[in-house]
Amino acid sequence: MSSPLDVLAEPIRRRILDLLLERPRLVGELTDELGLTQPGTSKHLRVLREAGLVTVRRDAQRRWYELRPEPLSELDAWLAPYRRLWAGRLYALEDHLDAMPDEDGEPCPKESP
Repeated sequence: MSSPLDVLAEPIRRRILDLLLERPRLVGELTDELGLTQPGTSKHLRVLREAGLVTVRRDAQRRWYELRPEPLSELDAWLAPYRRLWAGRLYALEDHLDAMPDEDGEPCPKESP
């Protein structure tokens, strides 16, 4: 089984998760939204299902695909240090921009939150 990070390297699979974030969907809906063939969409859904990122619910002849957010917590944990790194840099940029003079040569006043 592939890890969620490996599986989500494919942009179409990320797009499927974006669509499923809105609501559960049928294969045909996903196929229409993605502009793929039904077999192509099913292939991506199988990979997502095997990675545990989606579940399928059968309703007679239809199959509803739903997002499973739990495996995404692994990615969230992996990304946490990178978010902290970027947050620190964004705060430094904000401080730098606030210290820059505005059009009249005065430093920009800090806005209150």
